[in-house]
Parts: sequence; C-alpha cells; structure tokens
Amino acid sequence: MAESTVNSKGQTTVPESMRAMLNVQTGTHLLWHVMPDGSVIVRAKSQSICSLAGSVKTDKHVDIEDMNPWRG
Repeated sequence: MAESTVNSKGQTTVPESMRAMLNVQTGTHLLWHVMPDGSVIVRAKSQSICSLAGSVKTDKHVDIEDMNPWRG
C-alpha cells in the first residue's frame, strides 16, 4: 500500500510505485470514483476515444443527413 498527503492547495503526489504500476506520466489524467461504501477508485485514463478510430471494419457508409433523427 502506498500513501501520500494532501497539501493546503488540495494537491498530492502520486507515489512512485503507483505511477509505475499505472504507467502514469506527465499529463496523464486520473479519473476518481467514489463508491457507495465510501471507498475511492482512481484510474489512469490511458486512451482517448479518438484512438479507437478505424478499429471497426465496415463497408457500410452513412451520410450525415441519414443520421439526423429529426428529418421529415
């Protein structure tokens, strides 16, 4: 288990052992989740939705107009 302290500005340092396990580097975003029992889960956001572009292969093409659910 690793430990850190929150300073007067509400900041803390992620312990080196945790950074290594999560592959956290400068600029990595951390997602904080408070569970119903009060425990906290911290995840390193490792991918952008943009990184998934092209990962699904299809031959179907849909025009922008066809995506509009309010068309008449």
